[in-house]
Amino acid sequence: MAYVSLKRIIDKMKLENLTPELDISKVRINQPDINRPALQMAGYFEHFDATRLQVIGFVEYTYMEGLPEDRKKEIYLKLLSREIPAIVFCRELQPEPLFLKMAIENEVPLLMTKKATSAFMAEIIRWLNVKLAPCISVHGVLVDVYGEGVLITGESGIGKSEAALELIKRGHRLVTDDVVEIRKVSDETLIGSAPDITKHFIELRGIGIVDVKTLFGVSSVRDTQNIDLVIRLEEWDKDKEYDRLGLEEEYTEYLGNRVVCHNIPIRPGRNLAIICESAAVNHRQKKMGYNAAQELYTRVQNSLAKRRDEEEEEM
Repeated sequence: MAYVSLKRIIDKMKLENLTPELDISKVRINQPDINRPALQMAGYFEHFDATRLQVIGFVEYTYMEGLPEDRKKEIYLKLLSREIPAIVFCRELQPEPLFLKMAIENEVPLLMTKKATSAFMAEIIRWLNVKLAPCISVHGVLVDVYGEGVLITGESGIGKSEAALELIKRGHRLVTDDVVEIRKVSDETLIGSAPDITKHFIELRGIGIVDVKTLFGVSSVRDTQNIDLVIRLEEWDKDKEYDRLGLEEEYTEYLGNRVVCHNIPIRPGRNLAIICESAAVNHRQKKMGYNAAQELYTRVQNSLAKRRDEEEEEM
């Protein structure tokens, strides 16, 4: 099961640890959902998911302040005696001494952020959704072409890395070569990234390993990119019929999400970089509402209809 350590969350979100005496090295978050324990402060603990990161905002904080002392001890004990990974106080709100003391006794880390509650929750949910998303690794090259994430796949040695290098020289950006880590962050969105070991490197047969970031600058690489289009390279087969109009989209599937896929036959003299650029721009154009294949089909239909009308008039 995927998880994120609490220490990594503290570093990423720039949180202040209010309980440094507690050992947080083994605390892990394994789900992106967040909980604001407002109902729990009121005494309702049915269906309370204690495994989530708990966030206390201004409303919860002021409610806690207004509780009678005996009621505070009762509610705090019920809340903190559960295996909560951590509690985050937003807006630089400081927990009262009783809450801090009971949190330390029950080994529940308390953290603090300057951010507003809604802004903090939106940011950490988005980040955790990416880090804890279902993940697979595929063989291929991921490049950002005009803002479209193009995943180039195909058999080893077919020319994926060479196509990516040409795209980089033409001003586009490399995400990863050879191994692409794909994460499903929603039912519509797949995000690709590079393993830490191979980040920004390209392998070129006959030359070896090339550091793209060093050779072409930081503007030639990026860490993550949505996967919008898949280009599958394959050897040219003279007996195979290839799509020449593109009226119907073909798809491939990763982690249950469908992505538009083009099968591109490889033959000497074909410029793969230009083909990838054209495919990316055409895909972007379709998303904006214009389909060149459909436009051609409409023109042909209109031309045939006009010709039929002229023939009927002549008769």
